[in-house]
Amino acid sequence: MTSAMTRTLCRLLIVLMAWMPFHVAQAGIISTDQAVSSAQADRAAVLNLIQRSDVARQLQSFGVEVATAQDRVAALTDAEVQSLAGKLHAVPAGGDGLVVLLLVGVILWLVFWRK
Repeated sequence: MTSAMTRTLCRLLIVLMAWMPFHVAQAGIISTDQAVSSAQADRAAVLNLIQRSDVARQLQSFGVEVATAQDRVAALTDAEVQSLAGKLHAVPAGGDGLVVLLLVGVILWLVFWRK
């Protein structure tokens, strides 16, 4: 009985291996300039969002000056800026008020509670 189970298991594994796609991973080295330019582009995208009139108005309604928010964005690490920029790029093209409010909330959190 164990012999039949072993053969069935082996056959199942063979079939699964045949169906499994094989992917070849590639790794490459990027230059420091490429890494820095990516971080600068992400930071510029977040700063451009803060400078939009609707976002600036929303920040001011929460009592946050635009200059303060820009200073806080400038003080963020590259990983934090990349995370914020990734959320910006994930926003639908038509815009979503909830996402803007969520992003404003994240910026407020970074300004006030992260000191």
